[in-house]
Parts: sequence; structure tokens; C-alpha cells
Amino acid sequence: MTAAHVPIAEFLDGDEVVAGDHLADDLAFWFTHFVISFGVEDEAAEEYGVDPEAHEAMIARLGDAEEPGTALRVPFEGGHSAYVVWQNWEDESTVDYLVHHPAWGRLGFLAQDGPHGSGPGLSWPELVKLAGSAQDGADGLADPARRLLLLLPALGDADTPAGARGVVADALADVGFPAEAADELATHLLGESGRADRPTWSVREGSPIPVCSSDHSPRQVPLALGITAEQADALAAALGW
Repeated sequence: MTAAHVPIAEFLDGDEVVAGDHLADDLAFWFTHFVISFGVEDEAAEEYGVDPEAHEAMIARLGDAEEPGTALRVPFEGGHSAYVVWQNWEDESTVDYLVHHPAWGRLGFLAQDGPHGSGPGLSWPELVKLAGSAQDGADGLADPARRLLLLLPALGDADTPAGARGVVADALADVGFPAEAADELATHLLGESGRADRPTWSVREGSPIPVCSSDHSPRQVPLALGITAEQADALAAALGW
């Protein structure tokens, strides 16, 4: 069965990106996602209940330069969608974290993992809001645990609460990680997700959309800069502001 194309006209050519939402039902995908984005050791696969051969196959699947890019989708309020897109070339691979609305004519960039990586792109309240804002009938992930874990690498927030570890551990158990390993893995993921500078978030005059204090974040400026004031208000509300 041929994977459906994901039409993100503003991101390269929509025909070059195919839907990979079904991968979120595979524990090997989640482990591979964390290996790529958080530097979890490949050798830890069995420790986390993952078949090493399945992990190797997933690495090959997500890293194949001969295949189109792969996108997982997180639809949220107001017709917005977040995308996580794996792309590969002969000498480079990237994972892009994007926000899109069909009326914008542009993309909002959250973060990127790769040789020229940038981030963070989400505060903790935004991540929780997006995880819990599934839209009935929309293409993409609906399960809150999967939505949260997919976007987790974009997180960076000095005000991430102590209870976040339990939230992430519960999500890890929900997607199939052994309960006894989920807490340890959650601690590792949250330790990495804040990046080195543990940035803060604030709303400044001129836009309702918060900006990030990190020099490495695309969100040093309001997300999707250049959209109309009405669109910015809708996006801020959809992000929980």
C-alpha cells in the first residue's frame, strides 16, 4: 500500500513528504525517535523492551535518502497542524518541527534536529496543550501520549514543573515501554529537552504569541511571523495563551 502524500505546499514540495502516522503504533519507532533526537544509546534497545532488529529496520526506514520524507501530524485547534518531518539526503539528515495553517501561506518553525539544529520551539504549557487538543476526524495522531512524545524534542522551558517527569513516564508506558524503565527514560528525556540554556518564555508587545529567550530558537520572534493579527490571536489561543 502506497503511503499518502502530505500536502505541505510551503515546505519543499508536498509530494515529497508522505504520511507516517501509522509508525506511532510501533514501539521501535518511539525508541528510534529518541535515539535520533535525544541521543539515547542504540545499545539500550532491549533494556527498553525494543527488538534491536526492529530498531535497526526503523533507522533504515527513517534514514533512507532514496525515499520521500516522512511526516507525522498533530492537528490542533482552529485548523492548525504541527508536523514532524524526517528528511534525508546523501550527506545530511534532518528532523523538522513545524506549525502550519492552510490560510497562512507560510510555515511556523519550532525546531530542527540535524547538523544545523535549532530550538527549542515549545514551552511546557504549549506542549501539554497540543498533546490534549486532538481534533475529531482530522488526519494525524489523536492519542495524547503519542502527540506529547512526538513533540517532546521541541520542548525547552526553565519552568517545566517537577510533575512533568510523571506525565512523560505515563506517556512512555502508554506507547509500550516497560513501566519499570519508563521513569528512568522520562528523566533522561526531560534532562535533554531543555537544551543547555533552559530558556524562558514571555509575551512581548506587538504579538500575543510568546517568544523564547534562547539564541538558538526559531521562536526568538513570534511563531509564523507575518501572519495577520487575527491569525496570530487564533494561534495564541490554540497554543493555550
